[in-house]
Amino acid sequence: MSKVEEFEELRPLLFSIAYRILGSVGEAEDAVQETWLRFDGSSTRPASAKAFLSAAVTRISIDVLRSARVRREEYVGPWFPEPLLSDPYQDPAQAVELADSVSMAALLLERLSPLERAVFVLREVFAFEFGEVAAAVGRSEAACRQLLVRARRHMEAGRPRFEADRQERHELATRFFDALKSGDVDGLRDLLAADVQLVGDGGGKAPQLAKAVMGAQNVARVLGTVYPLMSRIDVTFEPHEVNGQPGAIFRDRDGKVLHTLALDVLDGQIQTIRTVINPDKLGHLGPVADAWAVDREVKQARRRMN
Repeated sequence: MSKVEEFEELRPLLFSIAYRILGSVGEAEDAVQETWLRFDGSSTRPASAKAFLSAAVTRISIDVLRSARVRREEYVGPWFPEPLLSDPYQDPAQAVELADSVSMAALLLERLSPLERAVFVLREVFAFEFGEVAAAVGRSEAACRQLLVRARRHMEAGRPRFEADRQERHELATRFFDALKSGDVDGLRDLLAADVQLVGDGGGKAPQLAKAVMGAQNVARVLGTVYPLMSRIDVTFEPHEVNGQPGAIFRDRDGKVLHTLALDVLDGQIQTIRTVINPDKLGHLGPVADAWAVDREVKQARRRMN
């Protein structure tokens, strides 16, 4: 097998590792490309292409994350990962773990250091042996075990595990989007946890909520008021899994991507609703809508109704 063939066979795994460390589609793709350049430029053929490439993409991703964290401290408003619609690495035996590890909640756990995140991803998500993990991150096996213990502790303390089965989540999401489409505030409220949060990521480059909306009644009222206005100007949405969780892609009248929405579901209720409207994070999904223009039209529609 040629180097190109070996690399292409492992590309889905490499992207999936990089994305889980970085939370950025673009940065993950760049890390994979840099990994190829290192692999192609190496004068010797490694005994294991998987070990070499996994280690390379992990080290590159750690370095990128360290610099990215500085930029994220200056980010305008909440920072969310770039929405991922489908994970290229498919392993039916790990379907639940893979979906859970790519959720917005998992990727937002900033308390993990870059090394802790890398060790967690390699060992807990992709089941690498500790020797492989140690080689990838440049630490001893004992150190990696300690990093994993800390990472697990943070993960368990910082987020819920989404234990609802896929069918239950799908049915709840279907009811949510039906209620959203009809502007049914009471129907929306019944699906939301009492302390639900609605949070948006515009990055200062698109209209977004001034602050998170808290509480079932407030969130239901906002959603039940805004979407009917959006539908009046031909904004549509298509339910779609986003980062392994129920969600949707919203589009303007020309079919351009306006924003994504993802639902965190736990105990039969929606706990968190996250929207990503920053145009810089949507380009990989297709042509991006002018969110400011849509916002102006929504405001005009509201004035006409009043």
